[in-house]
Amino acid sequence: MNTSELTLAIDVGGSGIKAIVLNSMGEPVSERTRIETPYPCPPDLFLELIQELASQQPAFTRVSMGFPAMVRDGKTLRVTAFSRSIKDGPRDPELFALWDGYPLRSKVERLLAAPTLLVNDADMQGCAVVSGKGTEFVMTLGTGVGTALFHNGTLLPHMELSHGNFAGMSIERAIGNGNRKEIGNKKWRKLVLAAIEDFEAKLIPDRIYVGGGNAKFLELEDLGPLAEVVPNTAGLIGGVRLWELAS
Repeated sequence: MNTSELTLAIDVGGSGIKAIVLNSMGEPVSERTRIETPYPCPPDLFLELIQELASQQPAFTRVSMGFPAMVRDGKTLRVTAFSRSIKDGPRDPELFALWDGYPLRSKVERLLAAPTLLVNDADMQGCAVVSGKGTEFVMTLGTGVGTALFHNGTLLPHMELSHGNFAGMSIERAIGNGNRKEIGNKKWRKLVLAAIEDFEAKLIPDRIYVGGGNAKFLELEDLGPLAEVVPNTAGLIGGVRLWELAS
């Protein structure tokens, strides 16, 4: 471990984009800064926001970014939240095309002049909370629904598990923030619990971690013995361990 490393951790969400600098132990050395996610948010505007957030933070030597989409080879694929011209609205074909296959990692590396790791936001959150024992599943509840899977501490290749059909729609849609506001928290909680049961049956995890801003609407006693709610700050704190798991 290089104790001189300072990591700028960036947690990108459909409601806000947050940043903090962490030392090699994953401890904050600065105050968290946040910018509301604007709509529409094409890549050029997004990079301007990242530069603004970075300018509000102290010096750093590397960057970790959790982004709400499939990330493969440093590129964003099938982006949902940032392909909307209004929050929780329908997909905008032009925005979708701009983000699909966008080389975000290399763009951020050049912009901030620092080596960068780019992963799905649930992957980064999971890095902060998994124990490293057995199969561990992470689900984030926010504007959309993120998922991550770990086995014995190894981050497995990202899969958009929330995008399959569920209750006549995708899990992403059924327990996303838009549907929560439409049907109310009580009905939404039932769908969340059904989704957890569905994931449990498919993945057979040893532990389930539920995070994200909308986890606060859950009734903790209903989650079952395998599941626990984790702090929303994990989306940033995982930025250091991400480098350990990627090395």
